[in-house]
Amino acid sequence: MFGVTPYAVYRLQERNWVVGLTDTFLVLGTAFAVIYAWRTGNTVRPGQFLAFIYSLGGFLVTIKLGINGLFWLYCLVLFNFFVVPPLQSLIATLTTLVAVCIYGWLRPQDIFESHYQMMSFVVTYLMASLFAFVFAYRSRFQRRQLALLATLDPLTGIGNRRTMDEELDIAIADSQRYGMSFGLLVLDLDHFKSVNDRYGHNVGDRVLIDFVRVIKSASRASDRVFRLGGEEFVLLVPKVDKAGLAGAAQHIQRSVALQLRSPGGAVTVSIGGCLLADHKDRDEWLREADVCLYEAKEAGRNCTVIKGVESRSG
Repeated sequence: MFGVTPYAVYRLQERNWVVGLTDTFLVLGTAFAVIYAWRTGNTVRPGQFLAFIYSLGGFLVTIKLGINGLFWLYCLVLFNFFVVPPLQSLIATLTTLVAVCIYGWLRPQDIFESHYQMMSFVVTYLMASLFAFVFAYRSRFQRRQLALLATLDPLTGIGNRRTMDEELDIAIADSQRYGMSFGLLVLDLDHFKSVNDRYGHNVGDRVLIDFVRVIKSASRASDRVFRLGGEEFVLLVPKVDKAGLAGAAQHIQRSVALQLRSPGGAVTVSIGGCLLADHKDRDEWLREADVCLYEAKEAGRNCTVIKGVESRSG
């Protein structure tokens, strides 16, 4: 906006109406897109809108100013790949190039002084587009990887503590708004430290991966499992009552005892849990489930303790 506005004022003062009005339209369109993105939080549509009007504006300015307008098209290349996805940017950029070349071919001397000059522009424009495309594609891929690293546990591939916090907050909001019931299970592998100490962390990691597999196979598709840290995991169970939560915990406990193995033999799990009920926030909810887990461990491990339900061994 700051870069184009002086040119818009200058062109209008010079009575160059086509270029001046085009620049003015670009400035006003940019202001509209920025305000829209600011108020809605949606940056995709404003970016696509700006890529379209800038490509159109770049074409109009070029056919009016001739070779002096071509310099703005390199800025257009950078802008397009900065604000919209790489493939859409490539389409907009190449469409502008084709339009300029067709016009230059049909109207010799209006833009290019010779076909050689036009080919030089095409080559440099395509090279700039290629570099911008590669940079935009790699940046987009790296952002996705960073997003995954920020939300997933790298060993097991399930949600990490940050993801769990977000999901618990959503569950609390759904419970308050729609009256949905939720249960929370905290699971801790029994004597897992001895597995790491005796057989090494590689074996321990394999046990954790297999543990997640067992949990998923013993749970419903709507249940969400997260790694809280170390050998401690959390299972969010929607649409469940107290008896159902206890049944789910005991089913997981039996499945783990039957299916999970380390070089030293079977691996068991202790489970504590409670319903969301009237808990005010996720920390209070998680704290009560953790207290139940502690009671399960004190009861001899390989136990489940659900608040309000009698403890049972596996």
